[in-house]
Amino acid sequence: MEYFTEPEKIRLSITAYERNSMALQKRIEEAVNSRDNVSRNIPRSDMIRKSVDRGEAVVSACGCLSTWTPPESTGRSPKDTLIVKRQSSQDTIDWTSPNNIPVDEETFDMVFEDALERLAEVPELFTTDRLVGADPAYALPVHMISDSALPALFTDNMFRPWDSEIAERTCFRDRHFTLVVLPYHKLDPEKYEGRLRIDPRLGHTSTMIVGMDLDRSIGIVYGSAYGGSVKKLIFTVMNYILPGEGILPLHCSANEGDDGRSALLLGLSGTGKTTLSADASRALLGDDEHGWGDNGIANFENGCYAKLIDLNAAKEPEIYNACFHKDNWLDHGSIIENTMMYTDGHFDLFDARLTPNSRGSYPLRYLSNIKESSVAGHPSTILFLTADANGVIPPVSKLNKAQAMFWFLMGYTSKLAGTETGITEPVTVFSRFFGEPFMPRNPDVYASMLGDRLEKHDTEVYLINTGWSGGPYGVGSRMDLPLTRIMVNATLSGELSNITCHVDPIFRVMIPDSCPGLKDNSILDPVNTWDDKEAYRARALKLAAEFRAHFDKAYGNKGISEEIEGECPRG
Repeated sequence: MEYFTEPEKIRLSITAYERNSMALQKRIEEAVNSRDNVSRNIPRSDMIRKSVDRGEAVVSACGCLSTWTPPESTGRSPKDTLIVKRQSSQDTIDWTSPNNIPVDEETFDMVFEDALERLAEVPELFTTDRLVGADPAYALPVHMISDSALPALFTDNMFRPWDSEIAERTCFRDRHFTLVVLPYHKLDPEKYEGRLRIDPRLGHTSTMIVGMDLDRSIGIVYGSAYGGSVKKLIFTVMNYILPGEGILPLHCSANEGDDGRSALLLGLSGTGKTTLSADASRALLGDDEHGWGDNGIANFENGCYAKLIDLNAAKEPEIYNACFHKDNWLDHGSIIENTMMYTDGHFDLFDARLTPNSRGSYPLRYLSNIKESSVAGHPSTILFLTADANGVIPPVSKLNKAQAMFWFLMGYTSKLAGTETGITEPVTVFSRFFGEPFMPRNPDVYASMLGDRLEKHDTEVYLINTGWSGGPYGVGSRMDLPLTRIMVNATLSGELSNITCHVDPIFRVMIPDSCPGLKDNSILDPVNTWDDKEAYRARALKLAAEFRAHFDKAYGNKGISEEIEGECPRG
């Protein structure tokens, strides 16, 4: 049975008795069902047509839709992304993480009331019923309500089709999640003064919230038209609820070889996750969000939300074709967000004047080499990707269980400072679990779940450095992609499993003495690629000290085991 059924009369007041999930979701049902002009799970072509007819998007030359958002909606708004904090569940969330920003229940309920009022007064509503999670055992039923057509199409691109049987069998059959999306409405800043943050851009209280009540299974996107606000809100929800069901959620891509060996690739922006997971010899399960449960691994989503700035059709043909293939506009449905488009309907992907965070949303089926089920067995290999601009991390190294849990906790990579300032020193970035903004639970939960699975399923873990070799940025050079692919392929095929290794004296990881397919094995140990060995050691010790400082600050009082802490680099 679908979520939205026969109309009932709307009520706009809330009582203490109704402060629970079923009651709030029931009130949203009533708000929707009391309306006459509601498009419920309309065909995809109608979603596309309505998005255009209502002026939410325009049709490009190839047939995809192009949309532009207000400046505050060209990316996520982390400081406006809030989680309801209440005494009964507050201990399950790590409130010391800068990304877990609390909001009190009363304020969230005020936003809920405002959202209901907007739903009552807008001329038209759109609802979709979708599933998040390809494994039927833990697929989350998600019901989206919006006053705009484009969010409906976005959920059709990104989330999985509704299946009543799965919705009745999943462990979340009695815990459906409801998401209200009001992308262009704004909160009254005077009403929320002292309750929400002061937005320096506005000079007064914020008018936006991306709010989650995880206990009552309600999410509200109010004032953000960025598609990623919807995507990442649901991802955060999955990352909170799944550990309670024994499922490890991961911010990663996943693929599978013809031999049935599956792999997970975890890495932050700029580490090559998308490029390395798009392998013609391996079927893609998904590019961003997966769960690891008793049945193996499974994609959460049914689509991709790719970054488009500087996208090269020759280097990334799959993504380019998924976004910009020629088709009848009513059949296309890819959403191109905040990308420069000229009056002839053609795009300039190298123009960042609107934002460097231009995006494309499209269904997985628009890619040529996918595994349609989006599920696979337990991973044989996990790759942690880093782009180390210091030039001191080995290009490939093997991690034991404790090391894997340590590097999972740290989520290390480098980012380069802006060239406009003339600064070329790399900036060290740590993002726990390679996705800190979306992992709300206490860190020991995710780390211990990973360790348990590694041991149970004998999964190998490797650290892959796609960054610099022969010196830091500005001196050395970026590791050649063909060489990285040789090393990655050796890990995925199992050819590195029995290769002898030696231990890096500073970073403690195990460096293979050789790699099948590699002509020059000396590059495997980064010290060999530096002319100045003392400069190498000084740079490595400097990075090791940054690791130590961050670990102490982030995890000093989190109960992380001495075995894991002992794998911290020696500064």
